[in-house]
Amino acid sequence: MYNYDEKPELNITPLVDIMLVLLAILMVTTPAIIYEEQILLPDGSQKQTSNNIKQDMIVRVDAKGVVHINNSSMSLAEFPDNLTLLSSQYSLNSPVYIQADKNLVYNDVMFVLKTLKKAGFIKVALQTAG
Repeated sequence: MYNYDEKPELNITPLVDIMLVLLAILMVTTPAIIYEEQILLPDGSQKQTSNNIKQDMIVRVDAKGVVHINNSSMSLAEFPDNLTLLSSQYSLNSPVYIQADKNLVYNDVMFVLKTLKKAGFIKVALQTAG
């Protein structure tokens, strides 16, 4: 009735098809990857994440104390002067998100927060990794 001497054949065609599709997706998306600074955000207590709208200002501070706003980079000492120049591009009522590296000194993060408040921004928030 059953012939147990036959060995089953392995059909790898679907596996090859899936791998080729994944390879094509990888080849298409690789040129679109943009390099960004590595900033380790501290863990937060909330499970919700906030959405960043393009009109919102995002201030990133890396572990070396370099402040990044859009495509411009500056040191912490240059930040207040450059902020007065950049603040005209943003509404003072729009949210400002601070993404600071978790290895930064507390005073550096508070300096950025205080400078944003002195510039007139009302809604300033510290972002965490979630």
